[in-house]
Amino acid sequence: MVHLLSNRSVLLLLIVTTSLLVDARPATFLQDFRITWSDSHIRQLDGGRTIQLILDRNSGCGFASKSKYLFGRVSMKIKLIPGDSAGTVTAFYMNSDTDQVRDELDFEFLGNRTGQPYSVQTNVYAHGKGDREQRVNLWFDPAADYHTYSIMWNHHQVVFFVDQIPIRVYKNNEAKGVPFPKFQPMGVYSTLWEADDWATRGGLEKINWSKAPFYAYYKDFDIEGCPVPGPRTCASNPSNWWEGSRFQQLDPVAASRYQWVRANHMVYDYCTDKHRYPNTPPECVA
Repeated sequence: MVHLLSNRSVLLLLIVTTSLLVDARPATFLQDFRITWSDSHIRQLDGGRTIQLILDRNSGCGFASKSKYLFGRVSMKIKLIPGDSAGTVTAFYMNSDTDQVRDELDFEFLGNRTGQPYSVQTNVYAHGKGDREQRVNLWFDPAADYHTYSIMWNHHQVVFFVDQIPIRVYKNNEAKGVPFPKFQPMGVYSTLWEADDWATRGGLEKINWSKAPFYAYYKDFDIEGCPVPGPRTCASNPSNWWEGSRFQQLDPVAASRYQWVRANHMVYDYCTDKHRYPNTPPECVA
């Protein structure tokens, strides 16, 4: 009898474990993504759990999610280009892929000269309106190891995270007449490309092609959201975890971390750029 109960216990454990593994995230690359640009410059490693993006004189490369999503969270671990990476841009972003009324949420990692800080630029497009750049110098070497970069998007706000630390919050300010991305599903994209006309010190620092090829690495692809096409009620379902009250604004710990980033590591904020915006944009007014 004891042996029988033991076998049943083992069977239950196997069933539960298998169920968890089936639903486990993150995914391998090909489960959720496809190569969109220069497949010869994207290599799958570790059975597709890691990919290597390559930039050389011939080409950069890019990939995109197979589905679009309306609200949720997307997260990836990225190890950026080491050494002299000036003039390169490694981008991780969401995009509605619509021309006139594009919605887009951007991480753009701007390469640097050796020894200079790596900057990450974020931008938000809503209903075709962009030009909302903020730039933060990362407080660690993002080429030495993997770090987690996430975008969480719900009806109340968009939050950009670095290792669970919020570096950008874009609130829903429709009450002030400011558009907010909430109608168009967006795909998840990434590219590695040459942008030495603007990326490093406004284009003053050019790519040193003697350092090529340049490599960036991605792993732990994690998308949780409402796929489109999919259940029509998903995007408006208030019981989705990312719509919960704790995600409608930063909690005190996250808010403290956010203020630390802004006080110590922010190097550009469109909200305070009086040359571009003599009148402060309404979403920037507390």
